[in-house]
Amino acid sequence: MHLCIGQVYAFSTFNLPLTKILGLTHSVPGDWNLKEIGWVFSIAIAFLGASAAAFGRWVERSGPRKSMFVSALCFGSGFIVSAIGIHYHLLWLLYLGYGVLGGCGLGIGYISPVSTLIKWFPDRPGMATGMAIMGFGGGALIAAPLSVILMNHFKTAVSNGVLETFVTMGVIYFMFMMIGVYSVRVPAEGWQPEGWTRPVKPQPLVTEAQVAVDVARVLHSFGCSGSCSA
Repeated sequence: MHLCIGQVYAFSTFNLPLTKILGLTHSVPGDWNLKEIGWVFSIAIAFLGASAAAFGRWVERSGPRKSMFVSALCFGSGFIVSAIGIHYHLLWLLYLGYGVLGGCGLGIGYISPVSTLIKWFPDRPGMATGMAIMGFGGGALIAAPLSVILMNHFKTAVSNGVLETFVTMGVIYFMFMMIGVYSVRVPAEGWQPEGWTRPVKPQPLVTEAQVAVDVARVLHSFGCSGSCSA
């Protein structure tokens, strides 16, 4: 899941080609400029944070399978909507597709595996989540060369290959993210790794309390510590 959504960090491979949709080999009047294209990445990252904050509780309540499916649907369809925007040369569709839909897929897909991993590795939550985040950052290692290869493959006398690449990547990423949807599981209630016992005395500055942001201030005002049940 994280290797797929990490593609966002390789979006810059599309910057120059997206400024040559009409001119193909060089920008012509009517083509988008780099400043306009730069907003696509900015919108996606903004919606990553916003959707992660807004849907965090829903992810916990619905479980990783449903939330990861929604993530795959948003991220994959974001490429398709963007491809439509490229075809009709409508910048707002590119913002809506990759920026808004893709950004929501990023945010939900970012927190779903992390939330699940913490349940499977209560003895090493930092290492487990760190490995997942490493996959998110490493997604660009796959996406950057893949994007270049696909654009070169689809390039013709009437297309620079960006539109076809967006459609192909949308389908590929959706399929691979669905592997995560079908394979993800949550442990049974009370499960813990064999041979590991939960510490009686919690570590300093470490809490396992589940506190939602909308009640955190209330708990703090009552002097609630990490031992409080939320």
